[in-house]
Amino acid sequence: MATIIDMPKLSDTMTVGTLVKWLKNEGDPLSSGMMIAEIETDKATMELECFEAGTLLKQVAKVGDQIAVGAPICVIGKPGEDISGLNFGAPAAAPKAEVKVQNAEPAKPAAAPALAPSTPTPVSQPETRNAKPETLSHTSTPSHTPVAAAIADGRMKVSPLARKIAEQKGVDLSRLRGSGPSGRIVKTDVLAAAEGKGSYVTAPASAPTGKAAGAAPVPYSPIASLKRGPIAEQKDSPLSNMRATIARRLLEAKTQIPHFYLEIEADAAPLLTLRAQVNGAMESHSIKLSVNDFILKACVEALRRVPAVNSSWEGTLIRQHAAVDMAFAVAIEDGLITPVIRDAHDKSVFEIAAEAKSLGALAKQKKLKPDQYTGGTFCVSNLGMFGLDRLSAIINPPNAAILAVGGTIKKPVVGPNDTIVVGHRMSLTLSCDHRVVDGALGAQWLAALKDLVEKPALLLL
Repeated sequence: MATIIDMPKLSDTMTVGTLVKWLKNEGDPLSSGMMIAEIETDKATMELECFEAGTLLKQVAKVGDQIAVGAPICVIGKPGEDISGLNFGAPAAAPKAEVKVQNAEPAKPAAAPALAPSTPTPVSQPETRNAKPETLSHTSTPSHTPVAAAIADGRMKVSPLARKIAEQKGVDLSRLRGSGPSGRIVKTDVLAAAEGKGSYVTAPASAPTGKAAGAAPVPYSPIASLKRGPIAEQKDSPLSNMRATIARRLLEAKTQIPHFYLEIEADAAPLLTLRAQVNGAMESHSIKLSVNDFILKACVEALRRVPAVNSSWEGTLIRQHAAVDMAFAVAIEDGLITPVIRDAHDKSVFEIAAEAKSLGALAKQKKLKPDQYTGGTFCVSNLGMFGLDRLSAIINPPNAAILAVGGTIKKPVVGPNDTIVVGHRMSLTLSCDHRVVDGALGAQWLAALKDLVEKPALLLL
């Protein structure tokens, strides 16, 4: 008898999944354990495993559909089995973005253009000194019409496999037109481009200047060369599953958790010196430690000294964790994800570095499994590599705290005998849940962290 396969809940926070790709076609034989499709959840793109043996009789969901948990995906049964009597309906299709584009062109004074009748709410129009924006067509992009990837919805849409092949074959994804749903670049697009058959986006034609061909060039003027008009096209982009989940959870965290912040500045010079020595000695073994690797290890050891910070708010109780499951923030295309290094308290800085590198790579490919990004007991967010001196972060519930790490900055500091010397200073900001961590407790933990950062040899023990 035919079996209807429904969308499973692939993560704790998942409510819908987007069908990225079918791995099996209708009529293909299936066995238990086979992967039949790729599903984009709120955190990662995962393969959907089939636990039924038989034949794939019908693909109910189409590529690009957003499917609610529990909604039908496909039907599996015996070859040739009649499934006309099954009432499996159809999953909700992925919302298509209505893309609104505005361009500013030099124009003679005229009445302001009317908004398209289909626009439900007036959109404020930016103004410039010598130009007036004009609203172009407000149309929906068909889900299977090839569109330029760079302008599909404000971000490049490309499957993980297509991105990997593009890197191997040197294909410029920003100039490639995608043939997948909503302009998504898929494997066939990249392979075609590599063979010289792909469709590339050409540079837009210059706006007419109103001058006759062959006219003398206008002398260069710094003022005249300043661009006028909007800085980019106006467009509305639909929320991805990940971005919608991030928005919901951050709102909950910021409004429901009583945050307070503690900041301390550490001397990073000893850590930088030790890192250079270790990397130089281990270069032949292809081992390279980052500043963040040392920070993760230092946080682990600081939690060992002040374990009460390694706790979580559980509603009716405060749970202090015996293990340190260290999470760290990784920026990806759709937002942010926090891979987790399990039992970090039992691992050396080298083991932490290797695991952080592996998890970070999986995160950027959106290939993390739920148990690789859930269940952390403490989190670190490091934006120092972007040149930020200092920052604060929003707590990731149910954690009681999160550490924000700024960059190492050269600045004058007071040295021995009250002399002014060049120092390497690092800002460390702890965001605390005041229901769990009081000011004195948070200060003790930051003091322990500062001591470890300034005595980094202890992190190699």
